[in-house]
This record gives sequence, structure tokens and C-alpha cells, in this order.
Amino acid sequence: MMARPQADSAGDGALVLFSGGQDSTTCLAWALERHSRVETLGFDYGQRHRVELDCRAKLRSGISALKASWAARLGEDHTLALGALSEVSDTALTRQVEIEIGEHGLPNTFVPGRNIVFLTFAAALAYRRGLRHIVGGMCETDFSGYPDCRDDTIKALQVALNLGMETRFVLETPLMWIDKAGAWQMALDLGGRALVDLIVKDSHTCYLGTRGERHDWGHGCGACPACKLRAQGYYRFIEG
Repeated sequence: MMARPQADSAGDGALVLFSGGQDSTTCLAWALERHSRVETLGFDYGQRHRVELDCRAKLRSGISALKASWAARLGEDHTLALGALSEVSDTALTRQVEIEIGEHGLPNTFVPGRNIVFLTFAAALAYRRGLRHIVGGMCETDFSGYPDCRDDTIKALQVALNLGMETRFVLETPLMWIDKAGAWQMALDLGGRALVDLIVKDSHTCYLGTRGERHDWGHGCGACPACKLRAQGYYRFIEG
């Protein structure tokens, strides 16, 4: 039977759910500022905006160049294939369909169970890697009503994971109670204008997977809900 790796000596290692978007890049900087060893995890679940995964390597390289302490703390990157999530989903993030509000009042960009699945697999990997903290960009301040982004969901899942794996994971959501303008401000506070510029230039948010034209706030179609939220937050940030 394979032995479990020893945990970080201070119990301070972290695994960041790192999609290649604005929020996860900000969360990566947040974790690097606080934890002695930080690894990253991305998921390929057949998402329509899979181009976000192609942004991850450049973002990791760019963020390492911002601070020597961050470069020293940034550890391995992992990617997991979760195509089954796309197979059981019928959403605008996993199908080429128009983005709209569904019959239950939720946008059809909601992928049922996505964050629950992501955090469960993240916990399994963190268990093997000896990492206690799991960091995600979930937020219920500026969000589309996704129930698996709510603080109550994350807290309940933390309890379930700790019971099921007989451990003491801490699920950290640094963006939970701030809006998108606040997320831009957090990036500025953590890494200065250089981190904001990196996020603008190299991260991806657009649900349609459009890189194309670069706007003030980054690349994207400019019309989908993710682009609108990112743009509105950026302009509130620079005006504030």
C-alpha cells in the first residue's frame, strides 16, 4: 500500500484551483503571499472556453517573475481530465448553445455539481500531496446565482471532506465576500500594477472562449455575462 506523503512541516501547504481566469490568478497570488508551498490544479471538463487552460502556464510563469518569494513557494502544477462532467451536463459552458436564463431562474452557464466535483478531486489530490489548504475563487457577492458558489455550500463540503478523509482540510475562498471591483483591488494590493497587467493580458474569463480583441480589462467577446462582469468590475476599480 502506497504511503501518504508527509504534510508540509508547518501544515501550511496549499492547493489552488487554478483555471487560468482572473479570479483564480488572484487567488494564486493570495495563496503565495500566505502559504509556504503552493501547488496548482486545473480541470479539463470539456468546457466551451477551454482556451483558459492554455493561459495557465504563462500566468504561472508571469506570477513567479513578480516576487522572488512567490517563485520560491510555487510548486507543481496538475491538470485532471473530468470529461464525464461534460457528458452529464447540458449547459452553455459544455454545449454550443445560446447563453440564457433557464427555467429555474439560473443561467444555463451553471454546470450542476461542478464545484462540488472540483473540490472533491482537489481534496483527494491534496491528501496525496500532503497539502492542508485548498483555495478556490468561489464568490457569492458578484456571481450568477450558482448555488455551489455559496459560502454555506463550501462550509458543508469542508465538513464532508474532512469526515470522509479523516483529515483537517481548510477550504479557503478569499473572494467570497467581495465584488469584482474588489477582486481587481486585491490583485493590486498583492502584486501591484504588474499583477493587474498580467491578469489583463494573459488570463481568460470569456464564456465563449474568445480571445480576439484586447479590451482595457482583457480579452473576450465583451458581451457574455463573464465578460460584462469582469469589465464592469474593472471600470469600477479604476474609477474608485
